[in-house]
Amino acid sequence: MADFRLKYFPKTRIATNDICAIGIRKHHIAAMIEIDVSGSREKIKQLKNSNARISLTAWLIKVISLTIKEYENVAAYLAGKRKVVIFKDINVSIIVEKDINGHKVPIPLIIEKANERSIESIFDQIAAAREHQLTDKDIVLHNKSKKLERFYYILPGFIRRLFWQYLLTHPHFAYSKMGNVAITSVGMLGKANGWFIPISVHPVCFGIGNISKKPVVVNDEIVIREMVNISILLDHDVVDGGQMARFISDLSGNIENGIAL
Repeated sequence: MADFRLKYFPKTRIATNDICAIGIRKHHIAAMIEIDVSGSREKIKQLKNSNARISLTAWLIKVISLTIKEYENVAAYLAGKRKVVIFKDINVSIIVEKDINGHKVPIPLIIEKANERSIESIFDQIAAAREHQLTDKDIVLHNKSKKLERFYYILPGFIRRLFWQYLLTHPHFAYSKMGNVAITSVGMLGKANGWFIPISVHPVCFGIGNISKKPVVVNDEIVIREMVNISILLDHDVVDGGQMARFISDLSGNIENGIAL
């Protein structure tokens, strides 16, 4: 008999599996873009040297939130078949990798009113979340697990997925639990040059990839620039193709121009 070992993953992984099962049913349109962040990264470096509490991730959350505020349909929830619900605030769900009982587990963190927050405030919340101690009974950072949430783990899979289906048909409930924007930067952890396409139940989701140096044409000259790969999932049920294209164009320009820095 072949040698092997059996490894159990934390209970928190169950929610991730359920989200993937429901997320693949969404009518997301995927866009893959490259953006020059050379100038913006230099500004961030200078701010860090002056002891500013800032990071590339915190700044990208701010820029994405500000741009979405100009294109509110991008983060809208479908209500029935002919209406959308547009929330005033941009509440962003991000992933913070935590060590739980010896396992690296991705745990969601909600950054509320990200469009109104300072970059330092966003940075501080992410930093605090990384230091926050969790157990395998926690689903969301800084949300105390309730009995109902703990009961979730022992339910059969089809009932758990019915919960997510119910959540998505009740926009106010969904917004209160997971915000209206998802951003994952797990692609920045590796060195692979490419895009990763996340699966999400949010109206709009961003996958931030690795930063690499590439030759690009600037003012008719070939120069080496720092480029970031970003994939974007946009819900075609709530936003049309033309608005998608304009949103992506403005977002690219905002990131390249280093707005809010």
